[in-house]
Amino acid sequence: MANEPVPSPASAVVKDRASDARPTTPLALGSLLQISIYWFALNAIWGGFELFQQERTGEMLGQQARVAVGVMDVLAAPIALLTMPVMGSISDYVGTRWGRRKPFILVGSLLAAASLVGLALAPSFPLLMLFFLLLQLTSNIARGPFAGLVPDLVPEKQVGLASGLMGLMIVAGLVGGYLIIWSGYQLGPNPDTPNFTPPVLFLAAVVALTGIGTFLWTPNGPSPKPREGRSWVTIGFQTFGRDILRERSYVFLLGSRFFILMAGGFFMNLNVFFLADVFGMGPDERDKWVLIGLAVTSVATGIGTLPGARLSDVVGRKPVIYGSAVLGAVGMALLALAPVPEVVIVGIGIVGLASGAFLSVDWALMTDIIPKASAGRYMGLSNIVEATNGPSASAIGGFVMYGVGLLLGAAVSARIAMLLGVAAFVLGALLLRSVQEPRRARRGGSKQAPEEGPTQPA
Repeated sequence: MANEPVPSPASAVVKDRASDARPTTPLALGSLLQISIYWFALNAIWGGFELFQQERTGEMLGQQARVAVGVMDVLAAPIALLTMPVMGSISDYVGTRWGRRKPFILVGSLLAAASLVGLALAPSFPLLMLFFLLLQLTSNIARGPFAGLVPDLVPEKQVGLASGLMGLMIVAGLVGGYLIIWSGYQLGPNPDTPNFTPPVLFLAAVVALTGIGTFLWTPNGPSPKPREGRSWVTIGFQTFGRDILRERSYVFLLGSRFFILMAGGFFMNLNVFFLADVFGMGPDERDKWVLIGLAVTSVATGIGTLPGARLSDVVGRKPVIYGSAVLGAVGMALLALAPVPEVVIVGIGIVGLASGAFLSVDWALMTDIIPKASAGRYMGLSNIVEATNGPSASAIGGFVMYGVGLLLGAAVSARIAMLLGVAAFVLGALLLRSVQEPRRARRGGSKQAPEEGPTQPA
């Protein structure tokens, strides 16, 4: 009402912590698997999208496709970066008979599936771009609130298992999405004219069905936060309020995960240039080694997820993340200095193993430290890190390859760009030192409540 005072950011933080109760009821195996499967769907959307995007724009625009792809990505980035945290934050306050997250997941999934259908059938580039931008909007309407649903539901003793399954499904979704889109080459009249319509329609069905399943077969979760007279627009703007800086451990964890996630991106996003500049590979040989590297990385990452998450239940989250940073740095150094391509594959396999452990344990630590009442806001903001680390690695690494290459040559500059991954792992580990891990996580499922003092200012 008009006479009700709007709460200050500081009081909002205090209320978040006051209602910071962890769920205690174990999830049924079906619910746990349902949440994990939805991670697969969300990541499958984008696993092969670059392949689809480049091929379809190439068919429509020819040489102009290179510019068009860049324009599409530039326009899409702010949509994703704003939609995830804002919708997650709004969902913290929404009260329905189905809970505060699930309506967003259902509506976002169905609209994302419709956007994929539009992409599959788009006859022209303007329509292709339109449905691409709609896909960014609608998929993140679901993703932001969904990221908050998991902390809402998963009790402490299941966090390790749930985070391991999440990491596994993220990898499976990215690889599975790529393979689904790649199958379009087998469906066309010849390899030069792929047919991507059936694969994209199949992805649409996966997204719709898993969204419906998550809506039907997962619990509703806790009650919403009170709006206290604030409009939805005000709540949306307050998503990015400075009170977030009071969550000191959260801020440092965001920085840590940004650099650790970016570290592997130096190779994954620039591998074509690296192999060409260091080993002088032509297109055919280079493509062969890129596929081998993708396969090794995917398998190694999948292997690292569940063991890493379960180990963190015993020794704590931070020790496992430190270990993954050290292992990843060794792998990046090995591939950067590799004398032959076979050593590059060994190095990227080590990085993949480290990444698998990090993906799951980092999420578990994030779940441990955020205010549970505002899980949608905090988890939505954390997704910004996932959306920006890859482009950051491409931009920084590409600049180094070009600038240093003018002075020292292409081969040396490419190796230096990969060594930036070592530096990123080190920076991520250093920032992690300022993250205070709750005692409950270090004791691996102890029922003792954590000792939480007042929120520390940044």
